[in-house]
Amino acid sequence: MSIQMQIIWLFVLSTPVACVAWTVTHEEIFKDPRDFCLKKSLQGKTLLERKFFYLFTCEYCFSHYVVVLFLFLTDYKLLIDDWRGYLISGFALVWIANIYMNLFGLIRQAIKKENTEIEVIKKKKKIK
Repeated sequence: MSIQMQIIWLFVLSTPVACVAWTVTHEEIFKDPRDFCLKKSLQGKTLLERKFFYLFTCEYCFSHYVVVLFLFLTDYKLLIDDWRGYLISGFALVWIANIYMNLFGLIRQAIKKENTEIEVIKKKKKIK
């Protein structure tokens, strides 16, 4: 695969990685299992148990495991066509996916702020 195609794959493949990691660690559909994992990560008896359950509550941590799954499914390698290519692509995918998730989080935060400001303005108009 040419280097240009590898770079395109990097930015495209990071999108579903970010989507899966964000959905599992933030969205309402996984709230109950995430709350269970959060409780276990705080109250687990062993360090291994606490760390295992923590990975389902942290988008950065969880994205590493999602990347491993996607590397297995796609056989994507970056720069080098052996096991080192998997290693490089894995960390690169995590990095780009986390940039995507941070941008998405900032956009959601800005939208919530605007909606809150709109509600405050509406309430002020009703009071007057």
